[in-house]
Amino acid sequence: MKFLLSLLFALSTTFTFANAGWQTDYQKALAQARAQHKKVLLNFTGSDWCGWCIKLKKEAFDQPAFKTFAEKNLVLVDVDFPRSKPQSEALKKQNNDLQTKYKVEGYPTLILLDSQGKLIRKSPGYLEGGAKGVIDWIESGEKHP
Repeated sequence: MKFLLSLLFALSTTFTFANAGWQTDYQKALAQARAQHKKVLLNFTGSDWCGWCIKLKKEAFDQPAFKTFAEKNLVLVDVDFPRSKPQSEALKKQNNDLQTKYKVEGYPTLILLDSQGKLIRKSPGYLEGGAKGVIDWIESGEKHP
């Protein structure tokens, strides 16, 4: 019985953690941020061709420290401009519109929004320091918009 309970707990934790990942629907992310009183982190990326984007994902976003921080504080949105991964026309349009709205000129670019969608800060280019560097950037934006 203890084994079964342990297994159920492990599976529920894994399932919850998996759901705390990156989304692609900007409007749904804003609605979630408003409901949960969280900030929104937009990651403008070229996930299948941009070396700096891939490095940022590996060194920061894939790290347990960032995942734990994000689950508690952020709604994550991947604004991807892939070269070989298929995307719907609606997603391409949304991503192009967001790129224009936030004047993104290169990848990676991070945009931090409040729960109402208001710009807090922007970081064009690779952000050094791994998970800690990204978390520090987010937290310093809360103090100095």
